[in-house]
Amino acid sequence: MAEVQANDHGGDGKKNKQKKQTLRVDFTPMVDMNMLLITFFMFCTTLLKPQTMKIAFPTKDEVKDESMENKVAESTAVTLLLGDNNEIYYYEGYIKEENYENYNEFLNKTGWAAQGEASESIRQYLYAKNKGAYDQIEELRKRMKAKEISEEDFNAQVKIIQEEAKKAKKAPTVMIKPTDLASYENMVDALDEMLICDIASYAIMDLDKGDRIILSKKTNNPEYLTEEERKDPKLNK
Repeated sequence: MAEVQANDHGGDGKKNKQKKQTLRVDFTPMVDMNMLLITFFMFCTTLLKPQTMKIAFPTKDEVKDESMENKVAESTAVTLLLGDNNEIYYYEGYIKEENYENYNEFLNKTGWAAQGEASESIRQYLYAKNKGAYDQIEELRKRMKAKEISEEDFNAQVKIIQEEAKKAKKAPTVMIKPTDLASYENMVDALDEMLICDIASYAIMDLDKGDRIILSKKTNNPEYLTEEERKDPKLNK
């Protein structure tokens, strides 16, 4: 509300004397209006959505027999071991107790692509293991960027490609196993590699006894073992 006040001091009879005016603006109604606008925008504005990773779980129909499940998993299984000082190791298949001493034959040390080891990184290894499906998905991704197909069509076709690769046993099943000495950053980096390489099946799992033994022998670091395993003379040779 605006209010104009006129002060007339014309008691002396002069007609041309200029009158002084005082202008006062009342902003009180604007406070209510601002509160209404803030409330309106708070309810109508789309808030920042958290970015989450899509994790697909197998249905009961996909697991017909436990022995068949283990057989398929072993033929395509890849295990990543996240160690201390940004170290990463991998091996294929499963570890048998009689192979603990031959760890150098199957346990491989590699690096992260971000560390300047792109030619010998875990990313290049996963590319090679998932090459067929990855090449097809990359071709679809180019078509989506060129707006030849929609994002919905892209996601649907990607799912079909990954399912066919899994049935043909041409796609790896990656098991990520962080140690107690690994950093949270390495865990996030490993998950990023799954998305970059279009790995369809992967899971975060705990280390088993075999993992701890071969990792301790490979690095000559007993901290990877449990207290009971450190007391075992067979494991300290």
